[in-house]
Amino acid sequence: MEIADIALCCAVLIVAFLYSSVGHAGASGYIAVMALLGVASPMIRPTALVLNIVVATIGSVQFWRAGHFRWSLFWPFALASIPAAYYGGKLTLPTRTLNILIGIVLLASAVRLFVQLKPATETRPPATPIALVTGGALGFLAGLTGTGGGIFLTPLMILLRWSTTKQAAAASVVYILVNSASGLLGAMQKGITLPPFLWPMIGAVIVGGSMGSYLGSRRFSVPVIHVLLASVLILAGGKLILTKPSPAKPAKAARAIVPETWQAAGISEGWVAMMCHTSRPTREAQRWCPERAHSRCCRA
Repeated sequence: MEIADIALCCAVLIVAFLYSSVGHAGASGYIAVMALLGVASPMIRPTALVLNIVVATIGSVQFWRAGHFRWSLFWPFALASIPAAYYGGKLTLPTRTLNILIGIVLLASAVRLFVQLKPATETRPPATPIALVTGGALGFLAGLTGTGGGIFLTPLMILLRWSTTKQAAAASVVYILVNSASGLLGAMQKGITLPPFLWPMIGAVIVGGSMGSYLGSRRFSVPVIHVLLASVLILAGGKLILTKPSPAKPAKAARAIVPETWQAAGISEGWVAMMCHTSRPTREAQRWCPERAHSRCCRA
């Protein structure tokens, strides 16, 4: 692993630690640090979904064991969100459009973290049609942006007094899990590119998520964590919105081999995206480019 990869693993560990301490899986945080550390755009969304699934699974088990999960509260949101997240994950937007959309999501997430919601004394679950529409809309947004949607669902449930804080967190973490899995499945139908250092990142979020979910509920000051997370989200969201992407163009010979030679060799379209969008291509990508010294995407 290179120094940049180690730094990224440390960053996602911290994100998982902080987010899990406030009852979320951390997709918006993973997107933020990957954007700040220059991870190629085609890799960001599927990688965030994979890490989200890992941390959300840990949180779901913990809330289930603690007795806070309510199936009757969860299923109407999930019923519409699962197919919506799947179709959202299948969509492929232009890089600039996707960056702006994700940037808006990060800024909205930051605003949510700055706003402190008071727990409800009396709660009333929403009507099933309202829950279906809400779950579907948030699920589609989750699949499209590579997040789980929980950072929007939790405050909405508390603000509208649909549940207690613990019940909202329990429903949201399972909602994040099913949306992330559905969104990743949809993205896989179009072909995805995952970084070669994914497994170290998974190990990092397991450690961070386990520690954060344990310590956050007992020792940490939640307002301080919210401010730290919001600061990172604002920085990354502003970077995505204000910075225009300038992808390097591959050499002519490299472009010419994409339609036939790559497919004939059994190499997925993900490798083509990696070759065209990263300054650190894998050896396989380098091997298939006959003019790798002539462009940024092809250099050794």
